[in-house]
Amino acid sequence: MRNTMKVAKWEIKRNMKSKSFIIGLFLTPIIFLAFFLLPDLFRSDDEPAATKVYVNDELGVYEQLEAAAASTEWQLEETQIAESEAEAALEAEEEDAAYVFINEQSVENGKVTVYTNEETDSGFMEEVQVLSGPLQMMQIEQLGLTPEEAGMVAQGIVFEDASVEAEEGGLFSEGMLERIIPGAFAAVVMLSIVFTGMAIFQSASQEKKDKIAEIILSSLTPADLMQGKIIGYFVLGIIQLIVYITIILPVLLWKIDMPIMEYLLVPELAVLLLIAVLGYLLYAALFVGIGATMADISTAGNFQGLVMMLPFSPFLFIGPVFSDPSGFWAQLGSYIPFTSPGVLILRLSLLEEWPWVEIGIAVAILAISVWVFMKLAGKVFKTGILMYGKNATPGEIWKWIRA
Repeated sequence: MRNTMKVAKWEIKRNMKSKSFIIGLFLTPIIFLAFFLLPDLFRSDDEPAATKVYVNDELGVYEQLEAAAASTEWQLEETQIAESEAEAALEAEEEDAAYVFINEQSVENGKVTVYTNEETDSGFMEEVQVLSGPLQMMQIEQLGLTPEEAGMVAQGIVFEDASVEAEEGGLFSEGMLERIIPGAFAAVVMLSIVFTGMAIFQSASQEKKDKIAEIILSSLTPADLMQGKIIGYFVLGIIQLIVYITIILPVLLWKIDMPIMEYLLVPELAVLLLIAVLGYLLYAALFVGIGATMADISTAGNFQGLVMMLPFSPFLFIGPVFSDPSGFWAQLGSYIPFTSPGVLILRLSLLEEWPWVEIGIAVAILAISVWVFMKLAGKVFKTGILMYGKNATPGEIWKWIRA
């Protein structure tokens, strides 16, 4: 174990002294924040001017109209301008304006004349319908209805959407955000350490190319070297994650008006982080084992390239999981070791009630797979790290595993 920790410390120190690693460590969150904040820099701070609505009231209902328009952002004013002068008056207006003419004909035929200019908001003609209430009450009074009948008619008919649950369960609803934020954080943790762990692939092949591996293996075992690399790059991934959180989280808390920390620090986060760490260990075992089978990273064949794509295999199940997180394909993706980490995190971010039996089975399969692939990777690494001149074929790798 001492030799394993020595290798881990060596990998950490070597990368922390690398200019490319340090630049990438700080440049990535800065680029993210740039894309996040740039739209605000180009957004105009000027609020749109309120619509000036001039009302020519011949029926004496201006106060009722003013009360009806209280929910709008209009600047309501009474005017004595005649209808024939409205267009000329609007041409003189440089801002968003409209003229409304209310007279006896408005009550008799149910039509109110409205004049607007080019600056008037496109939705104004829909919004102006709020002024119909007082006029409808005048029509009811003229019909001689009782107050109860008048109230019933004025109430109108409302078409109510019964699918309230669908709206409440939207992507940005409070309940959904409580589930998505821990899942998104766990996904960032997994991606951060997995992408950092991909460097194990390059590290193993580079040491092999430079014939450093022979010198290293003269003082420790292949298992110590492999385990040290996995632990070292895991710590580097955590360091990278801490830097990202330190730079990005304060900005998100400042710009986004929601209790992010309250949603994040929940007991379920521990389960999600366990899945993320198991996912890293599985992929890291594959990377370090396959990296030892290549003479040079630039000569990677189709087989090695296919292995490098395995962390992205959960994307195959994104559609089925979003459409039905409890469906057959979502469950299948949870039980396949290479897709299990990503699919589980996505499913648990969408489900209101967690299927703990399925989670237990999936995590057990993932943990056993990690143990198995660590053993297999150890056999491949032990032989492959000392083989020079060519990339190992799948047949040769299979022989090493069986040996």
